[in-house]
Amino acid sequence: MPSSYDQIIAAYDGAAGELAQRYDALPVGAVFGDVRHLFPDGGMALDVGAGSGRDARWLSSLGFEVVAVEPASGFRTRGEGGGSSGVRWLDDRLPALSQVHRLALSFDLIILSAVWQHVVPDDRGRAFRKLATLLRSGGILAMTLRSGPAPADRPMYPTSIGEVESLARAHGMEILKVSAANDLQQRDDVSWTSIVLRMPDEGTGALPLVRGIILGDEKSSTYKLGLLRAVARVAEQAPAAALPATDQPDAVEIPLGLVALFWVRMYLPLVRMGLPQAPRNRGADGLGFAKAGFRRLVADEFDPSELRVGAAFGAERAEAVLAAIGEAASTIATMPANFTRFPASDRRVFEVSRKKPGRGLGIGLDLTRLGAWGSIVVPGHLWRALSRFGAWIEPMLVAEWARLSRSYAERMGVLVGPGAAEAALEWREPFRTTGLARLAAERISRSGGDLACVWTGRRLSLARLDIDHCLPWSAWPCGDLWNLAPCDRRVNQHEKRDRLPSAAIFAESRERVVDWWQAAYFADQALASRFAREVAASLPVNTLDDLDEVYSALDWRRLRLLQDQQVPQWFRDISVTD
Repeated sequence: MPSSYDQIIAAYDGAAGELAQRYDALPVGAVFGDVRHLFPDGGMALDVGAGSGRDARWLSSLGFEVVAVEPASGFRTRGEGGGSSGVRWLDDRLPALSQVHRLALSFDLIILSAVWQHVVPDDRGRAFRKLATLLRSGGILAMTLRSGPAPADRPMYPTSIGEVESLARAHGMEILKVSAANDLQQRDDVSWTSIVLRMPDEGTGALPLVRGIILGDEKSSTYKLGLLRAVARVAEQAPAAALPATDQPDAVEIPLGLVALFWVRMYLPLVRMGLPQAPRNRGADGLGFAKAGFRRLVADEFDPSELRVGAAFGAERAEAVLAAIGEAASTIATMPANFTRFPASDRRVFEVSRKKPGRGLGIGLDLTRLGAWGSIVVPGHLWRALSRFGAWIEPMLVAEWARLSRSYAERMGVLVGPGAAEAALEWREPFRTTGLARLAAERISRSGGDLACVWTGRRLSLARLDIDHCLPWSAWPCGDLWNLAPCDRRVNQHEKRDRLPSAAIFAESRERVVDWWQAAYFADQALASRFAREVAASLPVNTLDDLDEVYSALDWRRLRLLQDQQVPQWFRDISVTD
């Protein structure tokens, strides 16, 4: 039986043309006109239930980057054709907003115009929590509440200021203004109330929790730091690995094998250098996870940075890698995950659900294989802090880990040279290589295929060919296949350089990048499989069958880099043909 949400969406979908004309006839900005002065001056905005896109376009004109969420396809089609480059459309809905949360973005402003009356009362607590967790510290949530009879085809539920105020208090939000207004469509039996709320600066408590784990928790080893840093690295390197937790309303699940993989990657250089990780051991001696698999990797002279999602190994090395992951997973579950607790509480910060991996895991490290050992549940507020503030959390983690290693060494009379611990703790990215993409480009060129610069459309000879990182290496060191594309050498070295392509350039280049992916990687099964593994780990994509959707996910990742790191953008006149 269809839910009330399905009924509402179907009704709006069927009447989208007529309703859009009515909505768009209203004065621009009129719905939030009396509270506009409380909005931030630009930033990221989320319009939930965007309808025809009227308010989303208005926010874009004010300088916001806007994500417009609308579940009715009739509205989305009209909105996407509206021509506003500052608005990105998404098929999602309350109370879950699951697609928005997958993007790992946070917003300076969230608006809901004529939406709350459609949310089932029993779902409103969850819906409000989902909205609150998307707000940045100091962010604004603006809602309009409808009073009056409902149309026959669209179920509506009573709204009240008291209910919203109660939800706001429960989430520590401040009420800035409440104002009443008549209906802009001149309906005598309908009226509206606007309410504006603000999220206090870092009101989640996540950063004090992080600081407490790093600096305050009692530690008999570096294991708690190792676990926290491994989870933080998942948030940075493989954010698409996180899924909503099934048993906790505001939490994510990540593969235990992925956390263990990054754990092994971090500890290998430390053990190889003989840096103690507990007060009474040196090297691998006394480390619970350093069993046969890990010891084989210690003796093997391969680069630990190769331990990443998407990697594949020969049979002998794969056996050692999988054994080391299993050993680390067991130690993580019984030691740091078990003893990392919330302040003044016996409640664990990380809940682990373990599984026994089956045989025949294969040699490729994709998310399915890494999930074979079970999962770790991470509280939502902690996950968001690690995702948004990783650039600040990482140096604090490394500094404390290095200090702890030096203190252990001093107790043992072991001399650790200046900077040695920090060097071993450096998160080394794989060697910066564009070799596979270059080989693919040369194959296409020599077989008579078209080879063009993805940013300009200019035809390329091999003499003018560069392989560019679409998202610049300096901002996000990622050599995944989806991030490598052919580029004119002059454009790469003198125009784009270490900057992010602007939204306009990204939109104009979509077809060329997608065509490149298809021609370069999908003629070879091994490259196609690697492409799929790397996309699944790094990009917020729902399906790998549609490369246009993969490109949209790449654009979301571009937007996140722009927001989190303020990477300079590259602008060029795309109307000029090269």
